[in-house]
Amino acid sequence: MNQFGPSALINLSNFSSIKPEPASTPPQGSMTNSTTVVKMHTPVTGSCLRLLIREVDPNEQLDDNVEEMLLQIADDFESVGTAAFQLAWHRKSSTLEVKDVQLHLQHQWNMWIPGFGAEEIQPYKKVSHKQRMALIWKTTKK
Repeated sequence: MNQFGPSALINLSNFSSIKPEPASTPPQGSMTNSTTVVKMHTPVTGSCLRLLIREVDPNEQLDDNVEEMLLQIADDFESVGTAAFQLAWHRKSSTLEVKDVQLHLQHQWNMWIPGFGAEEIQPYKKVSHKQRMALIWKTTKK
């Protein structure tokens, strides 16, 4: 268990709509193992978005630009989730963890979410490094 509690973990075996499937493209070069692709079955469409807006407020009308932007955000959200699921499967885990989402956001979106990096092992300075640095400081002070 991590510092974020049970809500930070998602068990992938509970999702019936997410199935690992073999990739449709054959591996290139010397790679002979099969790869796994996780597919989501229901993308968000404009009619689905309008139906959702109608449930919240029946009188609300969206501009075309706003609808397009919301669809793009939903698509980006889905792609982050799919990539995080793929990272979890790559770790041979049936649980999606914060570190899966964090890794994808760091590498593909250049985003660092503050507060979720506390589990990293902090590097420490070895005794030999401290001795060398003390010698350097001593020689530069003369």
